[in-house]
Amino acid sequence: MIERPFAVSRRFDIMPPMQSELTEQAKKLSIPDRIMLVEEIWDSIAEENQAFELTDGQKRELDRRLELAKANPRQGRTWDEIKAEFMKSR
Repeated sequence: MIERPFAVSRRFDIMPPMQSELTEQAKKLSIPDRIMLVEEIWDSIAEENQAFELTDGQKRELDRRLELAKANPRQGRTWDEIKAEFMKSR
């Protein structure tokens, strides 16, 4: 049995035919294309304002990280830098 880093709902144990077909089609894509597909799907979810609500703890953590980034603007890397490095490693 494959261990997954996140709990998966039981409703995904048996996928309807359309979901199974989409999954199989996605598996045929290259890894960079699958990553781009996941990004597009996630962006479409995030665009729906009511898709998820952050907890108060998550909001505090984001605020803490934002303040840290403002205080140390040269520390860390941008998402574009990280993504480019990842894509080169493939």
